[in-house]
Amino acid sequence: MNPTRRARRRDRRVYLGGHPLLFGLLAATRGRPVRRVGGSVLVHDAHAYREALTRLPLDRTAPGTTGGAARAALEGEGGVLFDQEGGGHRADRRALAERLGGAGVRELRPHWQPLVVRRLLPLARGGEVDAVELARELAGVVVCALLDCPAEPRVVARAAAEAAAASVRGHLPGPPRPGARAAAARTAARLRDLLGGAPDDALAAMVAVAAVNTTVAALPRAVAWCADAGLWDQAGDPRLRPRLVDELLRVTAASPLLPRVAAGDGSVGGCPVRAGDRLLLVARHAAGAHRRDPDARRPAPAGVASLVFGAGPHACPGAALARAQLADVLEALAPHRPVVSRARVDRRAALPGWRTLTVRAGA
Repeated sequence: MNPTRRARRRDRRVYLGGHPLLFGLLAATRGRPVRRVGGSVLVHDAHAYREALTRLPLDRTAPGTTGGAARAALEGEGGVLFDQEGGGHRADRRALAERLGGAGVRELRPHWQPLVVRRLLPLARGGEVDAVELARELAGVVVCALLDCPAEPRVVARAAAEAAAASVRGHLPGPPRPGARAAAARTAARLRDLLGGAPDDALAAMVAVAAVNTTVAALPRAVAWCADAGLWDQAGDPRLRPRLVDELLRVTAASPLLPRVAAGDGSVGGCPVRAGDRLLLVARHAAGAHRRDPDARRPAPAGVASLVFGAGPHACPGAALARAQLADVLEALAPHRPVVSRARVDRRAALPGWRTLTVRAGA
């Protein structure tokens, strides 16, 4: 089998195994840039996706949105980064962006680099490494350093993953799931307790949830792509590595779907939108993840690749951190040219990903 075809076939398993009905619907409707299905508008096209995020008024606290789920899980507490508006939102995002910008990443890097070296030692001895466990501990270390949290990083990371998964289960379409909302509240409370219960603990909890879940979703999938598609030469080349990182983040699209609700009338990609319409913004399709394989020598335009981090004033402030983490992991792995020995889909995670992805050194 062609290496890139093998890599894409493996990667599809995280969607089909974790959220088969949802991603079946998205695949079936991607033939049109924008498609209305009842009160929902599915947006696949890059231009329409950007237009929805930058020109259409959005209700960031409505049920069924990321902000709505966060607000419900955190029991109405203020300060949640992902559903704020106005001056408070801008101030919080500026502060976070500064801590996650170039200088902030340089301060955080010494926290994760020794971990990566230690975690990968078994490869040199003929052993195996679980890329999911590596990603989980790496994310936990970064969150604890970023939030000055004294808790054990792997415990914090697992709590953040459980909080996200419980919140998603409580807000999936369909009949109410008994106990789902209560479980989401319990997991959120446990995460806040681990983070120290500070006055701004709701904001801290959401930062932890976002950082952990996107890292654990994207990093192992990127490693699998390199292993299956034979991209270790590019990963080991310091000139190509930054472009490969962008390409891998584009095709893995850690947050592949952004649910939003229109706060006012407008249009997206020529499709009329009414206030209250549910918008399903398909980041992975907008970025071409479903049709264009990762290749640092022929990368997608930067403006397209960056769509996986959103667009406009609500773009993800953690993009530089995600790129730096993945670049360091790929640099450390490249000399071993790992191959995948075992992979198991995580069927309960909030974002499509692997429960385990075990690699060993290749020839």
